[in-house]
Amino acid sequence: MKPLLHELLDYNKHFVANQAYEQYKTTKSPDKKLVLLSCMDTRLTEMSTKALGLKNGDVKHLMTAGGIISHPMGSTMRSILIAIHMLGTDEVMVMEHHDCGFGALRPGPMIDAMKKRGISEEVIETLRFTGVDLDEWFYGYDNIYDSVRENVDKIKNHPLMPKDVAVHGVIIEPDNGEIELVVNGYDHI
Repeated sequence: MKPLLHELLDYNKHFVANQAYEQYKTTKSPDKKLVLLSCMDTRLTEMSTKALGLKNGDVKHLMTAGGIISHPMGSTMRSILIAIHMLGTDEVMVMEHHDCGFGALRPGPMIDAMKKRGISEEVIETLRFTGVDLDEWFYGYDNIYDSVRENVDKIKNHPLMPKDVAVHGVIIEPDNGEIELVVNGYDHI
């Protein structure tokens, strides 16, 4: 059996040779002027955009574990700010989902899984000694509605976020794509 990397690269050769890329060409700036932050759950790879009627080129789509912003100065927030200030987006939508593995994430099982993959107790203790709170970092959330509101607030209240940007919060049902509005960003601008 061929390793995955080689399988993917072989496919790419045919993709380019057959000009299959033509249907995906678009501009760098999103047509709908929207940043969509969603969970990286494989069920949402296409469902998150299709359920909203969005197509390639409509949005800047960021996917993280849980659709969460873990640090106000981290790479996810930086990407949102770049999309707002440099790529012409005017709105942000935080999309979390029911039956989310991140919501159920707890530090004990995560640390155990890391140890099984070869991460030593010494490394874990060194991180803790240097101030990294792994128990907080690897803790999901208790209430999805609160999580959506907290992430919307992190974005909306960021010191580098313009006050005229609407930041919405929704929850998607991954089995059928139904969207539930939690925060209407237009109410807060």
